[in-house]
Amino acid sequence: MRVDVAFTPAEQVSAHVGIVVDVVRATSSIAQALASGYERVLCCAEIDEARALREDLGDEAVVGGERNAIVVEGFDVGASPREFAGPPKARTLVLTTTNGTRAILTAASECDVVLLGSLLNLSAVAEAARRESGDVAVVCSGFKGTFALDDAYCAGRIVDAIGGEPSDAAIAASTLAAAWPDPLAGLNARTYGPPGLEDDIRHCAQVDYVSVVPRFTGMKGAAAEIRGDHD
Repeated sequence: MRVDVAFTPAEQVSAHVGIVVDVVRATSSIAQALASGYERVLCCAEIDEARALREDLGDEAVVGGERNAIVVEGFDVGASPREFAGPPKARTLVLTTTNGTRAILTAASECDVVLLGSLLNLSAVAEAARRESGDVAVVCSGFKGTFALDDAYCAGRIVDAIGGEPSDAAIAASTLAAAWPDPLAGLNARTYGPPGLEDDIRHCAQVDYVSVVPRFTGMKGAAAEIRGDHD
């Protein structure tokens, strides 16, 4: 099993399994939501698509998301994993974020199997990838198309957990992850993004906090449907 890393969604990867990482905050929030009882998450690229889905689904859904870490005006919730740690507010979460949901949609068009990874479900997603018995690419969502240190750190932790035959990019991610044995320090090493996310970052830095593995199950119109595999 070969394990590769794409540090931005624009990098070309060819693998049976794609693991999308937007550790602060989209893939962490989706894992938390599914662990807390949401039946599915519908990931949209655009705000208008998310609003239209929310309108179509009615009381079955809540709509959440952010742009530049700010909650979208008129949405029911934002994109903080702490918002989804309690009982679900509906069966379906419709979500659109600056980076993560776009990366999920990109991976869904390129990989046979798409899983969502974070520190929260580190061991579970690594085990799920190994069970698929194919090459793996960890796809970092990045920050507006550029390299993001926190995603690369999480990718390195996932590479280490999976094992296999690492590519040069995977070795680089693993080496970067080793520089910060403390996960919170690894996530806080990033230099981009607005202030005010300290509590969310602390939540996202918890390793193996949940055992759910978010998995892409198909397209629902323009949205990628994500459901949870539970151990």
